[in-house]
Amino acid sequence: MGVMAAQRFEKLEGLGNDFIVVSLDAEASFDRASVPRLCDRRFGIGADGVLLVLPSATAAARMLVINADGSVPEMCGNGLRCVVLSVAEQRGLVRGELAIETDAGVRACLFERGGDAGVVDVDMGRVRSAGQRVLEIAGVTLDFTLADAGNPHAIAYCGDPESDLMTFGLPVATHPSFPHGTNVELVRWKDGAIEVAVWERGVGRTLACGTGACAVAAVACARGEAKSGTPVRVRLPGGELLITHDVTTGATRMKGPARRVFRGEWAPQS
Repeated sequence: MGVMAAQRFEKLEGLGNDFIVVSLDAEASFDRASVPRLCDRRFGIGADGVLLVLPSATAAARMLVINADGSVPEMCGNGLRCVVLSVAEQRGLVRGELAIETDAGVRACLFERGGDAGVVDVDMGRVRSAGQRVLEIAGVTLDFTLADAGNPHAIAYCGDPESDLMTFGLPVATHPSFPHGTNVELVRWKDGAIEVAVWERGVGRTLACGTGACAVAAVACARGEAKSGTPVRVRLPGGELLITHDVTTGATRMKGPARRVFRGEWAPQS
């Protein structure tokens, strides 16, 4: 019986939302059951999820996102920036445009990189409002605006997003009224930016969420708090993203950083 080869990977992050990035010729060669172990921050590599970079018939590459708990979301904005940086480095590109296929559609991405870091400007497609929902959690009534950014989001304004998230994040994300779960963003305006705390479906509290930032900016534009077609500063615990949203068409762009942390290999378990 031969010895199985070690699997090469990269660790990348976008505003602290970190991922194990694996480039493969076929999805079937990857063991999805290994993801929770790989993402474990004490006994594994440690990450919010795994990004598979696969061949695509319609784009430069296909991105498949697998959350830390093994679930598969439709889209991941911070992960997409990381994949663009990885593909650009593989191709020896410093700046330009790459199209990446995702489960929410093909996304065109402008990029500029230097060494292990870069800035990526992503066409995030159309972000749409999906109505309102009032929930009572821990004796508190919360009024959520729902949004679709290729994946579901529930957004509520509050006085202290970071503190309130620890009380309301998980109960809202797993509330029975969301049969497939939802991402949760608690927000407030502060110093000319939208301050956001995020609870990601299938992950938990994260330092950033690209699709969540897009959903929050879309809601702010719909409420008249931000100007349509003008970049909005969305401040997450891991840093800021610039989001531009058109209230008429729903077209949304996201601009932010990505960075390679390290490369490595893991040995398959026997």
